[in-house]
Amino acid sequence: SSLNSTSPSHQQQQNPTKKSVALCFFLSFFQFPHLLYNNFSFFPLLPERINRISHILTMEGERNNDLEEKLLPPRSVVVDLKPGYNNDEPSSSPAACCGESPASCSGGGGMTPMVVFSTMVAVCGTFAMGCASGYSSPAEHGINKDLNLSVAEYSVFGSIMTTGGMIGSLLNGKMADLIGRKGTMWVSEMFFIMGWLAIAFAEDSWTLDLGRLSIGVGVGITGYVVPVYVAEITPKNIRGAFTAAGHFMTCCGFSMLYFAGVAFSWRSLALIAAVPSALHIVGLFFIPESPRWLAKVGREEDSELALQRLRGKKVDISQEAADIIESIEACQGRKSGKILDLFQLKYAHALIVGVGLMFFQQFGGTNAIAYYARSIFEAAGTFFIFSGVGFSAVVFIAKLVPETKGRTLEELQTSSVQTHFIE
Repeated sequence: SSLNSTSPSHQQQQNPTKKSVALCFFLSFFQFPHLLYNNFSFFPLLPERINRISHILTMEGERNNDLEEKLLPPRSVVVDLKPGYNNDEPSSSPAACCGESPASCSGGGGMTPMVVFSTMVAVCGTFAMGCASGYSSPAEHGINKDLNLSVAEYSVFGSIMTTGGMIGSLLNGKMADLIGRKGTMWVSEMFFIMGWLAIAFAEDSWTLDLGRLSIGVGVGITGYVVPVYVAEITPKNIRGAFTAAGHFMTCCGFSMLYFAGVAFSWRSLALIAAVPSALHIVGLFFIPESPRWLAKVGREEDSELALQRLRGKKVDISQEAADIIESIEACQGRKSGKILDLFQLKYAHALIVGVGLMFFQQFGGTNAIAYYARSIFEAAGTFFIFSGVGFSAVVFIAKLVPETKGRTLEELQTSSVQTHFIE
């Protein structure tokens, strides 16, 4: 029927959905610190980078070509898509590694079965993140019907995951440095599993909210540690594609829950969403720890063993292992920037750009649309599952573009941020 002939009862049925979307849109801003931390975790290093560049610019008697060489990114952070490892390429400069991505100091190497397997296991975590984001939309009707939730109660359930994500964002960095990348992924998946079990067997709104909050904590931790782990174990010539796989798997998990929501009840859907987390925990027993983290905590021998497993038994990893240890020692000997250093007038422009980008991403209401996609698309007369298919298609194409030869890690990060913004 046309919009003009819509009955009053039909309009009353749509009002709760509109209120839910509006409230979720407002509460989704609580995810802003979580996204800011994960996408701009390099901000504490910004003062050090700026001071370094300023020092170079003020040096007298420096030739123009020498100045250009110092300002350009080191060769160790350039992604080269040529297969194999170039032994003639200079090793990483320890000084250049400070202030860069944690993985930028890792050496080259080829794609090995262990690298592929370890990455597949790790991205099960980001797949679980996608399941968490895609759950509330297909489960909305069933939860409201079985538990008789009010508009406000379901809006809290849909949005409280962002609060958990903020909590996880505050814990992920310290946790990854304290118990390692594998240990942190294990903890995050436990939050996922506890949350899904709480939702699957919930009989009231409080149990639903606690489960959703627990899942949010897992999302906040996983969103940081998985990309770091993948970047630290992969050779530089394939690092861009492998790190991008994490976000692609997030979208796959998102779409899978949309498809499964057609055939399964909301309780069964919660149990299905817990399966990737369970597989992730099992897979963690069969993959090595990050060699860089092992070297950082003084376990050089274990670091070499892990690196040998990743690169292959017949590959000489002595130079790469030495570069990792040397870069860690150089970074530890230099003073790092603090968060409070950002709140200075000279950093205002960079801070406004970074914070503003994340703010307007949330201002677009992506979470509100994702959490209530079924109601929105059904009200518009469109089958809701097409939104999940389109979401994956756009991200799949966008993620193929950044993987180009000669791009630095910072340029790849920028491309990823642009892709997030487009979404």
